[in-house]
Amino acid sequence: MASQLHLIVPISILLLNLMFSSCSFAQGLPSPGYYPGSRFPSLSFDQGFRNLWGPQHQRVDQGSLTIWLDKSSGSGFKSLHPYQSGYFGAAIKLQPGYTAGVITSFYLSNNQDHPGNHDEIDLEFLGTTPDKPYTLQTNVYIRGSGDGNLIGREMKFHLWFDPTQDYHNYALLWNPNEIIFFVDDLPIRRYPRKSDATFPLRPMWVYGSIWDASSWATEDGKYKVDYRYQPFVGRYKDFKLVGCTADGPGSCRPPSASPSPTGGLSQQQVATMQWVQRNYLVYDYCHDPKRDHTLTPEC
Repeated sequence: MASQLHLIVPISILLLNLMFSSCSFAQGLPSPGYYPGSRFPSLSFDQGFRNLWGPQHQRVDQGSLTIWLDKSSGSGFKSLHPYQSGYFGAAIKLQPGYTAGVITSFYLSNNQDHPGNHDEIDLEFLGTTPDKPYTLQTNVYIRGSGDGNLIGREMKFHLWFDPTQDYHNYALLWNPNEIIFFVDDLPIRRYPRKSDATFPLRPMWVYGSIWDASSWATEDGKYKVDYRYQPFVGRYKDFKLVGCTADGPGSCRPPSASPSPTGGLSQQQVATMQWVQRNYLVYDYCHDPKRDHTLTPEC
């Protein structure tokens, strides 16, 4: 009986610690005060996108999309229209377990229109080993900085939840003044237009994909895709495509993701973004001593 009591006491203490830590976490997650994702209508996949490659590795069911990677192929999709600005998002659920080397993505690009000299805005989930969390990489390429000699503008984050357990909302706001990255309506990064040379201004399409990036995706290529764990699956639903199409009227105004119709972030949204970056930012290109910062003057 005494040995059972010794066992019960540590377990009860452990449970109390878990309760307190979960409560303090819930109190620590700040409210942005404004939820742009709820203000824009959701689209089914077919309303806004089409398959781009790997059609045998894509399935659409009641407006939701499943794409997967195996040894034979991955898959990608593309919006029906190019955009000059807008709010673009999707609810995404990632694969659990061993996913090293696999990238699941949602991004803007004009690489097919400007090969070798393209612009791009990325949300990329970098696969991982089972003992480590996913990394969400945000990135911006301007006029060929993603071609040849890469000049990335990466900021990488861990997440405050397990992205394999449920769908979560990920979004990009892009307008002539700024790019803002969102996770569940919490702004995590703002990239302002400081000069035309460091900001993407040409029309872009919206893409998503799952593919093998073994050479760099997980710990700089230390861990590769292991096809013993195939298929690697990405699930997307509740797409958001709200903005000004490239061939639309010049009077079109891009949507705002803050209470102000002119854009930017509210003070509460800025405070939320600062909280995310204090707690979950794991890499910032501007603070990388190995980088040549003459190539990224916005830093």
